[in-house]
Amino acid sequence: MAEQPESTSPFVSFLSDYGLTDEFVGVCKAVVLRAAPSARIIDITHGIPPFDVRAGALALARAVQYLPPGVVLAVVDPGVGTDRRAVAVEVEGGFLVGPDNGLLAPAVAMLGGARRVVSLTNPEYRLEAPGATFAGRDVFAPAAGYLAVGTPLEALGELVDPMSLVPGMVPLPSDEGGRAAGEVLWVDRYGNAQLNIDPGDLVALGVEPGGPLEVLCGHDKRTGRWVSSYAEAGPLELAVVVDSYGLVSLTFDRRPAAEELGLKAGSAVTLGPVTVEAGA
Repeated sequence: MAEQPESTSPFVSFLSDYGLTDEFVGVCKAVVLRAAPSARIIDITHGIPPFDVRAGALALARAVQYLPPGVVLAVVDPGVGTDRRAVAVEVEGGFLVGPDNGLLAPAVAMLGGARRVVSLTNPEYRLEAPGATFAGRDVFAPAAGYLAVGTPLEALGELVDPMSLVPGMVPLPSDEGGRAAGEVLWVDRYGNAQLNIDPGDLVALGVEPGGPLEVLCGHDKRTGRWVSSYAEAGPLELAVVVDSYGLVSLTFDRRPAAEELGLKAGSAVTLGPVTVEAGA
């Protein structure tokens, strides 16, 4: 989390798959403010696709290094009401609160790892509820609010082994015959497709900034070019750019690359040097 001047108003940063159509986000914020009336709440995003834990984990990992010290409240919870744990994780600069389903793990790793973890089992720091389907309101939001005002972590439940946290499901690229085989992590609202491939992976394969490279999406093989900005790509040119998070993205200038290439999160993409077909 980014360093900020000390303030009497604690920060709670909130991410969810709740959307903004229903009252869910507003109710969770109200519950946070009941425990921490002076808290300032940052909406990271509430547009995570429903139940998509991996998308939520990736968005949280991208954002967490820029958030102010305080509490992160993250809720993407397809297992709500089951025996999956509800946890609060102490990290450098604050706490992360949410379901123990892999949602928090990449962000915890980005922040240097868990110092302590509790299972949120103390009923004194929950809301009574007629059903078990809204843990964001009844379990996670109260915990975030109480932590924001300095309630000791161990008051919220029993300490558990940090090594027992469910790991995130963030895929790693592989080397397949001198090519970087990866997949789409994220498609942004502009249609750019972020890959799990580091630019260093391409350099190691002999692809240089400014030069051509081969892009394989399913059975679709194209030649692209490594550019330094979106606008550097030609009007119809497939381009590879290092995005604001330091990863490789596929793009067209002001056109949705993911739509034109038939890509979505999880789609396989292979990048490598341009090859010359036999007999060409």
